Amino acid sequence: MIPTRQAKRLLGPEEATTLAIQALAFVAAEEEALGRFLDTTGLALAELRERPDDPVVLGAVLDFVLGDETLLLRFCADVDCPPEWPARARTKLPGFMPPD
Repeated sequence: MIPTRQAKRLLGPEEATTLAIQALAFVAAEEEALGRFLDTTGLALAELRERPDDPVVLGAVLDFVLGDETLLLRFCADVDCPPEWPARARTKLPGFMPPD
């Protein structure tokens, strides 16, 4: 694992995409979380299967994970990354809107 203080410098678009793909796999492996994600986004499972690497979908996955602290912490433990990394990754993907 990369030390946290280096994360901002080393978490570029490619690493952000990789982390988002890991988040998608994590959510997809949890039936309840997957159902909530599909309900929240309005995506159909078939559509998600067709677009797993779509940057907009990946941004939505990170938004979903970031919106549930328990899910976020479980995901970060699963992939062995600091909890702030998904938020940093989200800034590198399309559709990011900084908080007011």
